[in-house]
Amino acid sequence: MERLEAFEAMLSDIQKQAEFEKRQMEELRAAGKEKTVTYRQYFGNRMFYKMMLDKYREYGLLP
Repeated sequence: MERLEAFEAMLSDIQKQAEFEKRQMEELRAAGKEKTVTYRQYFGNRMFYKMMLDKYREYGLLP
């Protein structure tokens, strides 16, 4: 059971972080700062989160 709880906690954290970074990117984009290091780091992170969440969907762990 601990393993399932750990998975659920990890999944929740990934989803929260992905949403936070999405909002940050929107704010940076609105300020015209798409070429900053911070924006690019968030972009890279978002690609990683998307890959992970897509893999979870592939295995039926997410709708």
